[in-house]
Amino acid sequence: MNSPIDATATSAWAELEAHHRDFAPDLRGWFAADAGRVGRMSLPLGDLHVDLSKNLVTDEVIASLVKLAEQTGVADRYQAMLAGEHINTTEDRAVLHTALRRPADATPELVVDGQNIDEDVQEVLGRVNEFADRVRSGEWAGVTGKRVETIVNIGIGGSDLGPVMVYEALEPYANAGISARFVSNIDPTDMGQKVKGLDPETTLFIVASKTFTTLETLTNARLARTWLWEQLGAAGVSVGTDEERADAVAHHFVAVSTALDKVEAFGIDPTNAFGFWDWVGGRYSVDSTIGLSLAIALGPDVFGELLDGFHTVDQHVAETPLEQNVPVLMGLLNIWYVNFLGAQSHAVLPYAQQLHRFPAYLQQLTMESNGKSVRWDGSPVTTETGEIFWGEPGTNGQHAFYQLIHQGTKLIPADFIAVVNPAYDLKDGDQDVHALFLANFLAQTKALAFGKTAEEVEEEGTTGALVAARTFAGNKPTTSIFAPSLTPAVLGQLIALYEHITFVQGVIWGVNSFDQWGVELGKQLAVQIAPAVEGDQWAFAAQDASTQSLIEYYQAHRN
Repeated sequence: MNSPIDATATSAWAELEAHHRDFAPDLRGWFAADAGRVGRMSLPLGDLHVDLSKNLVTDEVIASLVKLAEQTGVADRYQAMLAGEHINTTEDRAVLHTALRRPADATPELVVDGQNIDEDVQEVLGRVNEFADRVRSGEWAGVTGKRVETIVNIGIGGSDLGPVMVYEALEPYANAGISARFVSNIDPTDMGQKVKGLDPETTLFIVASKTFTTLETLTNARLARTWLWEQLGAAGVSVGTDEERADAVAHHFVAVSTALDKVEAFGIDPTNAFGFWDWVGGRYSVDSTIGLSLAIALGPDVFGELLDGFHTVDQHVAETPLEQNVPVLMGLLNIWYVNFLGAQSHAVLPYAQQLHRFPAYLQQLTMESNGKSVRWDGSPVTTETGEIFWGEPGTNGQHAFYQLIHQGTKLIPADFIAVVNPAYDLKDGDQDVHALFLANFLAQTKALAFGKTAEEVEEEGTTGALVAARTFAGNKPTTSIFAPSLTPAVLGQLIALYEHITFVQGVIWGVNSFDQWGVELGKQLAVQIAPAVEGDQWAFAAQDASTQSLIEYYQAHRN
């Protein structure tokens, strides 16, 4: 196992520390003195136009950041990942989510650990597309012969966040009369709400669990199976015998899993199970069979365009020099903000309602990947790592938390994402509502960058103590990302952009961005505590005083 390069021991890190000691951000002055700043710092990425000019960096800072990427081996680590080296060190696995979107005719073929990855991916993708076509055409029908009208995807984490985010973003492409719902939380309210009003005869459940052992997913799958039997019976469908119940499950359940024995034991025909591989992490899996619900609801062609968008960014990262490489530069900017300017969070603000779940998706991608305190060789990290990612869409956020970004004491870098052409083009009289919406997008980045001086406030007639309250310091960093419209390819490019930003930061910090041991302890303890909640005295006695007290409160108030 290669030890990570300690970023803090590089000459580039020393340069950045020197820049920081003398750093006095002045976006107003920089823009006034440098007519070429916007041109140099506006870069293409597939269909995306990325404007980095309102970030708190000079050319000298950027040069030192690029040198940091060179000295910590970012490009070499990326090539190692693409080649299938086992860079997921704690699990001794390759990391090959980029292989999920390689074109069918990609050369040379990707062979890892003696396995032809390209053949494997294309075979499974072909099965997904074939099944999606069968459901969309009505060839696949429910137990009473009715065509599927609603898909309910049952998963959690990456098996939920990706599919629901993409479905919401590309909802205008759902043209086959099939809608999708998503259940993830073990809170029974989630399942209860998602099946409310559904017709059991036209509902298809997808159970997404690689091992088919995930507590939340399997609990919800059993609840869904019981609901199906009960509702079919209430509709007059005979489900009284074991054979009839098994037939109902076979018509209304499929799986995304590789544990075929467990899938079959549940009642799902193993031929209707779609597998994926241990080299696909959950938060990187939306472009795998985890996207089955998307291939059905949106269609195989749309799913294919989404994959093409991912691949466009993969190629950009592999082929573009670091100083022009958009994901690399954005990852480096995050390093500058976290490790030198003291930022602790990062806002993602999509001015596109369809992307309302994108910040939530990025929370898992970024924080589960880089929320680490040890490096990939087991040694302690030498820097701060990770940021808290958060955000809300459009003008909703302006009326909620923008006050803190504009005039608070926290440094909060923010990414603004917008599209030129909306999915639904509406007018309020003669007013183009989308143009008004985008005026807000443009106004916010301008206000954050350049602020408003006390003199400008006074010129408007404000005096006394109100002047300070109405002054905006500016120098609040933003990146603006524009696209012509939110196509499947554009969405794939956006997702891959942040995957690679996360990768770059992980390499520089020296962490393994592809494991998630931090989520395991709580899951293990929940299994141990569950009997105590149900009244087991031995299990109760093993708990700490606070947990015992909380269990007693629960038991005293449970109806």
